[in-house]
Order: sequence, then C-alpha cells, then structure tokens
Amino acid sequence: MAEATGNSGATLPPSVDVVIAGGGIIGVSAAYYLAKAGVSVALCEKGRIAGEQSSRNWGYVRQQGRDPAELPTIMESLRLWRGLGEEIGEDLGFRQTGVIYAAETEADMASYESWLEIAKQYQLDTKLISAQELKALLPDADHKWAGALHTPSDGRAEPKKAAPIIARAAERLGAHVVTDCAVRGIETEGGRLSAVVTERGPIKTGTLVVAGGAWSTLFCRNLGIELPALNIRSSVLRTSPAPEVTDGAVWSKQVAIRRREDGGYTVSHGYATEFLVTPALLRYGHRFLSAYKMERKRLRVRLKRQFLDELLRPTHWRNDEVTPFEKTRVLDPPPNATILNEAFANLKSVYPVLKDVTVAERWAGLIDVTPDAVPVISPVDSIPGLYLASGFSGHGFGIGPGAGKVVAEMVGGGPQTIDRTPFRYSRFFDGSDVRPWSPV
Repeated sequence: MAEATGNSGATLPPSVDVVIAGGGIIGVSAAYYLAKAGVSVALCEKGRIAGEQSSRNWGYVRQQGRDPAELPTIMESLRLWRGLGEEIGEDLGFRQTGVIYAAETEADMASYESWLEIAKQYQLDTKLISAQELKALLPDADHKWAGALHTPSDGRAEPKKAAPIIARAAERLGAHVVTDCAVRGIETEGGRLSAVVTERGPIKTGTLVVAGGAWSTLFCRNLGIELPALNIRSSVLRTSPAPEVTDGAVWSKQVAIRRREDGGYTVSHGYATEFLVTPALLRYGHRFLSAYKMERKRLRVRLKRQFLDELLRPTHWRNDEVTPFEKTRVLDPPPNATILNEAFANLKSVYPVLKDVTVAERWAGLIDVTPDAVPVISPVDSIPGLYLASGFSGHGFGIGPGAGKVVAEMVGGGPQTIDRTPFRYSRFFDGSDVRPWSPV
C-alpha cells in the first residue's frame, strides 16, 4: 500500500483539551469537528494517517443494509460527505453514484424486502429492483440474478485520499496532528484522567479518545478495560483501468466491486470472510456465538502465525516502556491469495467485458468487529475522561465523518444531534441482548 501523508516532525503540545489516539477516518474526523468547534485537540498516530484499515477498505459510503442503530449516523455522515470536500477545499473522491446489492435467489430478495421496512422509517430512497431493472443498470453483467436492493443516494469515495485530506484540514483549524507517535498510556489524578503519555512525552489533558481500530482492545486491556472485539482479515485488490460496467458500487456473492477515480475497480470477494484464530478468541469468543451462527457459511477460519505473535505480545506495560504499538507502526497483513484469485476469476466471469483487465495491486487489512457489529462511541465510566470510538466492524469509512461529529459532540460538550445510546460501552456488561442485526 502506498503511504499516506503525516507529520512525524510536529511538535507535541504540552496540554490540550482532547487527545485522540489513532489517525484513521474516525480519529481525523473527530479532530476536524473538535477543532472546528474551537476545542484544542492533539491527534497522535503510531504510524501514518490512514495507514491501516481506513485506506484499505472497499470505499463504499452506504446507508442500505445498515443496522438500524447506525442509520441516523450514516445518514448524517452521507450529508457531510456531500459537502465536506467543498468545505475543506480538497476533493475526497466522494461521488453519489448509488450502491447495488444483487440477489442470487428469491430468498435473498425476501431478506432485502424486510430491510425495506427499516428504510421506509427513515425515508430512504432504497428500493427493490427486478432482474430486468438490474440488467438495465448493469448491461455488461453476464449472470442471472433474481433482482437487487438499490439505494441511488448512496455513494463511494477514495479511502487513500479521504483521511489524510481531513487530517490536513484539522491542522489548518489548529489541531496538532502528530504521526510516528504512539500513545502508551494515561495518568490519573483523583481517579480522573489527567494526562496522556506518548512515546515522546506526556500531554496534559482531561480527555482521551481511543480510536485505534484493531489496536484499541490491546490498548484498553493495559488500562484494565475489557473491549470485546475480534479482528477479521479482509483481502482486496485493484485493477488496471478498465471499461465502465458501473459508476458506483455493486455487491454480489460472487464479487464486490467499486469504480475508482483512476478508472479501475476495487475488487473483493462477495462471500468469503476470513476469520483468524487468535488468543482474543479464547477471551471473547463466547460473546460472538450469535454472530458466528449468522455468518458461518461465509467464514473461512484460519490458524496462522498471528496466533503465536499475539500470544507472545505483551498485554501490560509501564508508561516508560516501549509498547507493541511502536514495534508495529503499520499493521500490514498479507492478503489471502486464494480468496483474491477466486474474486478475480468471478469478476471476469460475471463481467466478461473485463476479461482483459489486470491486477495492479493486492493488499489486506484487519477489521475490528464487536459482538453486535455496532461500534462503541462512549465514555468509560470507570475512568472519567476516557472515551472509546472503536469497533466499527467494517463500516467505519462510510460512517467516518458522521461518527467523528458524534465523537466531537460527546467530548466537546456540544448539543447532541445523534442518539448515542446504541453505541454505549456498558451494553456488553449490563445484560443487554447483544447480537448482530443484519437481514442483508
């Protein structure tokens, strides 16, 4: 993966109102909206801005198929995406081109129809389309689908561009964005957070937002905080420039594609999710039984070297010790060649006009998934001043600007425009029925 921009030479401020740990789409969006509101903020990223999943995802910006708990936030996020590039003065690659979920069978169509009831409650433009209507939208596809779910107001954006651009905009508003600077831990006074300790020294603050993606659980565990999340490896490729079979994004069980600015496609398998067996499974696996039952047909369970690596990785350290975050500046897992070869073959089978397209790049990323596939955007009551913005379960890119605004409202004291109750951290421990909601 090509490197995103960052400012490793930035000066660490002695004190700020808010520190954000993590420079992905959530962290930089929160920094932007905090700075815009006049809140002093420092964002510390152990590696580079958007070095991990925020630059490695599919690039979908979608409302359709979302858990109802997320819909208000993604709707707000989509509203922000529409005007954010103009507001910032740089093109984020966002285009409102629609998203299509192709249905293989009538049973798939029935499951999509159940989600339409949710869409109607929120007055979305989502609709079921027939096989004939789908053929009109995808005339170059050579596959017999039963129909599709289609949301014309959904869109796509460019993952490699978006977060670095938002980070630069936050800096222009006064935010301190520091890369190659891991957050090691915290200091407290009277039981309340009083400082954040980085590898370059402390920053006095009363507020820390943990937006570390796949690293958040490990960071929290060192503080005695249990954040139940497991990591899934997603393998992706991009093609050379190719004929346009869609200007938007299309998911099917065979292959998922998204048109890119460079004229190629971002491509992934539509029905293969790779779950890596790690020590975290022994700790949190029982919380994911409902998710496993729902996803077991598409899961490919793998035992890799990562199990041993994580088994030997420290889970506790002092603030004056080198941490795992400094030892792995950018998490860069190898892609699964088998899954990508299947996806690429399916691409050419479903879209014969792309038979001569070539692979330009392959990569993988780790997605942090919660038991209900809904993020945590919440204070942690046991440590006043500590907040979580993690567990976005593969939905973080599209929802990023909206989630960043929610975080800014949560810690900055602004009016609450989105109900954060579904995102509360306590739901994992207060007896709530925590299971995924996903009819599509």
